[in-house]
Amino acid sequence: QVNLVESGGGLVQTGGSLRLSCTASGRAFSSAAIGWFRQAPGKEREIVATIAWNAGNKYYADSVMGRFTISKDNAKNTVYLQMNNLKPEDEAVYYCNAQISGVDYWGQGTQVTVSS
Repeated sequence: QVNLVESGGGLVQTGGSLRLSCTASGRAFSSAAIGWFRQAPGKEREIVATIAWNAGNKYYADSVMGRFTISKDNAKNTVYLQMNNLKPEDEAVYYCNAQISGVDYWGQGTQVTVSS
């Protein structure tokens, strides 16, 4: 069993920054693909960014390219999402996802609110 805990959400003004963290317990992230997703009210959950834990390959949605950065800390078993130049359309609940040995694990979500 893997438990994912997100933190770092909050209220920020347009143009501001936040850093989200996703820490795994119960099992290390090794051999996993880790992703950040988000879901705004009335919208489907969408992918934001992913990182391959071992190879380090990264993917970004077009909407966040150049503004968001996904990274990892092996020692802390943590994945980060640095979000810069936040826009009102970035407002959503952000979820951490880990795909480990064919199983999907999700965190509880953290709210990001962007005021205009």
